Amino acid sequence: MPPRSTNLDAAVTAPVPGLTHRLHLRAAGVSVLLDVTDGRVPEIVHWGEDLGELRGEEIDQIALTAVPSMPQNAVDVPVRVGIIAQSADGWVGRPGISGSRADGSGFAPRLQVAAIRRADVTGPGTSASAGLAAAAAPVDQPALEAGPSRVEVDLVDPELALEVALEIELLPTGLLRLRAALTNRGEAPYQLQELTLAVPVPAQAAELLDFAGRWAKERTPQRTSFGVGTHLRENRRGRTGADSAYVLHAGAPGFGFREGEIWAVHTAFSGNHRHLAEKLSTGRQILGGGELLLPGEVRLAADETYTGPWLYANHARGLDAVAARFHRHLRSRAQHVGTDRPVTLNVWEAVYFDHDLTRLRDLADRAAALGVERYVLDDGWFGSRRDDSSGLGDWVESEDVWPPPAGLSPLIDHVTGLGMQFGLWFEPEMVNEDSEVARAHPEWIMAPSPDRMPLRSRQQQVLNLAIPEAYAHVHGQMQAILDRYDIGYIKWDHNRDLIEAATRATGAAGVHAQTEAFYRLLEELKRDNPGLEIESCSSGGARVDLEVLERTDRVWVSDCIDPLDRQQMNRWTSQLIPLELMGSHIASGRSHTTGRLHTLAFRAATAVFGHLGIEWDLASASEDELAQLRGWLALHKRVRELLFTGDLVRADRAAEDVLWVSGVVSPAQDRALFSVTAMTRSGQVQGGRLQLPGLDPARRYRVQVHLGDERPHGLIAPVWMRRALDGEAVVLPGSALLRAGIDAPVLDPEQAILLELTSPEASAS
Repeated sequence: MPPRSTNLDAAVTAPVPGLTHRLHLRAAGVSVLLDVTDGRVPEIVHWGEDLGELRGEEIDQIALTAVPSMPQNAVDVPVRVGIIAQSADGWVGRPGISGSRADGSGFAPRLQVAAIRRADVTGPGTSASAGLAAAAAPVDQPALEAGPSRVEVDLVDPELALEVALEIELLPTGLLRLRAALTNRGEAPYQLQELTLAVPVPAQAAELLDFAGRWAKERTPQRTSFGVGTHLRENRRGRTGADSAYVLHAGAPGFGFREGEIWAVHTAFSGNHRHLAEKLSTGRQILGGGELLLPGEVRLAADETYTGPWLYANHARGLDAVAARFHRHLRSRAQHVGTDRPVTLNVWEAVYFDHDLTRLRDLADRAAALGVERYVLDDGWFGSRRDDSSGLGDWVESEDVWPPPAGLSPLIDHVTGLGMQFGLWFEPEMVNEDSEVARAHPEWIMAPSPDRMPLRSRQQQVLNLAIPEAYAHVHGQMQAILDRYDIGYIKWDHNRDLIEAATRATGAAGVHAQTEAFYRLLEELKRDNPGLEIESCSSGGARVDLEVLERTDRVWVSDCIDPLDRQQMNRWTSQLIPLELMGSHIASGRSHTTGRLHTLAFRAATAVFGHLGIEWDLASASEDELAQLRGWLALHKRVRELLFTGDLVRADRAAEDVLWVSGVVSPAQDRALFSVTAMTRSGQVQGGRLQLPGLDPARRYRVQVHLGDERPHGLIAPVWMRRALDGEAVVLPGSALLRAGIDAPVLDPEQAILLELTSPEASAS
């Protein structure tokens, strides 16, 4: 990413001898206690549940009780695990900084504090200046106790001529985020291999949860014990990856959606990156993350700076509460999307590369009649792109299918004339070797040398956007399309991993620079086209992280729209991002990726929990199916404000793999929408009672059942459900729904029902 200013008053030249500060940051039920003792790298001595208001001497005593004992055969001082862990403090685990100069020197920094500043945070990304200057003794108590705060710490190793600007923010949502920028103050270049930040977790966090996955099956959860050694998840795909760790959790054994204390981290970076959990034989354990740098990618000349990505750290009880902190952070941003997210039709699975104006207009007519609000033309509109073997990189209208002078105008004018927004597909970072741009500029293709080409993937290569001329080509052609047409939305795809990704002329690794250029291109297009929305699609859901979402407005969860698989993928994608940022579509009856057949009711009941769309040739749908679709779209529009402002809740059930209960509860707890899904068959006929989490036990709720126009296969409704379906009022106390539950229906596999809850008290008011 581009270098970020650290707002230093002046170049750091020397540590402050004996400097000691202790800061207590508090927000949203979270305390972070930072300890700087004798000018050493800041250490987090408590990150977890709120400790309440503390006096200065109490903070000192807590820090004292956190100092570990000195075991035999170890260093003769207590080992300190700083946010940037270093061997100079006795840490024998993974160091925070790995690097050296050409002669091998400088590999073991001994950073010390030169200055500390604090600013009060009033919202994510905003702060008001407050003074906390460097001092040789503890500051007065008013400066120690703080609310949501941003702390800047200047670290220096004068002997090695290295400086680090460390940023620590406790946001109003209770999220802790950290970032570091390393500057070389020496004359000789400094080659950085790794800059990884670390946060401590206590011994009771003995179980890990992160994610694996693959194309069309993203974010598959996996659990393991937190044992001695390093649980290292490295991603070398040049993008976030369908198999990324995503969010790495450490928690009390058996932690679930609603219970168990959890500490979690997310590395916010869209290129190569790492997450890690490490435990030493001493019992000390940390979570961490950072960018994964390829050899030679960061070689700092004198006074050059490398800024690492944000590491987000999240503490809460239960996975739902962890997700809620991430969601509230994203929703608090000034640029966050509205709740009236337009229902979308994407034409890919309807037409693929067959771009016929008459057929596409007919799809638009059918979509508008259903209540669709955005129409997206996918791959195949440009250059020689009649299939996936050519044309990629030539972002001009195909003269074969969109002849001049009209180009795309006949379709775009038709779509916007129907009251829908028009969206267009691009894959800006990729190129076919069979393209005009590749023939004119083969040197723009990423490759390890002029004579060696990486293996093709999806019959394509990577265009090196770090080359200014290549960047200008892509930016110029994209902007020309946006200038010419009324386009409000870009589906931005990225369909291959970056292997042997280097600048062809030099052979130097280029993933870091490519990621920076990608961010810059997004930023410039958003800046120059106010109101433009961009979707991050990457072979489906292979680029989903908090940094790409600073520049985009939704992600495509997966190329697989099979509702059974999407139940899992939507369930866990929402562990980091809220539903309004998740593209969730209703596809045709037979899934194009799995071949499975599902009812329209199951497909729709799954898709409504997200940014709803359709991926289906509507000309092949029956009148009955179109009528059902119209009803599902109307339901989604009625509840989307609830879905896009409420709290995600997921029930912990003993038979978790059979009957899933999840939903969204409004901030006022006066409305809720739940999904009850039979994922597979059980060895028992009855599913027990359904407890609905997140409700207000003091309220009463009317329970309504939505089946769509298709009765779920095998449904045997309990008495309360039969009455609700007959129109009788089924009203229950929130305490009963939370704790006692309601009898579950009998459902065949791959069937779902929706339960809508409203508080009569709220309706009356």
